[in-house]
Amino acid sequence: METSLRRKAAAVTFAVLALTLAGGGIAVAQPSAKAPQAAVKPTDRGTNSQPPVTAESARSAKAALKAGGVTTMAAATWFTVVNANGTKARGTGTVLKYGTGEYEVQFGYTVSAGAFLATISRADSCCIPPGGEVSVSARLGTPNGVFIQTRNSAGALADRGFTLLTHTP
Repeated sequence: METSLRRKAAAVTFAVLALTLAGGGIAVAQPSAKAPQAAVKPTDRGTNSQPPVTAESARSAKAALKAGGVTTMAAATWFTVVNANGTKARGTGTVLKYGTGEYEVQFGYTVSAGAFLATISRADSCCIPPGGEVSVSARLGTPNGVFIQTRNSAGALADRGFTLLTHTP
């Protein structure tokens, strides 16, 4: 009897934790009612913010969505391997390079509700990639884009190759 109660308590605890985490994620994903802010110049923004969407990026994103068409597919996972210079080595999507260590990958479908995972890598099997860090997030103002920043081990923006995995529900 005691073992049964412990199992039920553990199951309830995990269920509450899962619902709490899921509810927190849903609350964060809700759109903000704030008015749009003026564009920030690259010299005015911190290193943890995204550069403003350029006209070329917006045009490219719209073209990619149009070319991708509307799909009714279930959850799917895609990958993109990007060289340090911002060229796509293989995988899906179109790569734009904004500056040192700042990249955008655009897809032919909306990914803003998806999950993203990136790691420093090389496109070839030659060597171990240089040390560093990578950050990834949904691209602000572009529902089919993912923004990636790469840094060296000291934390300064640096060009690094990376692999991006994108999962959409």
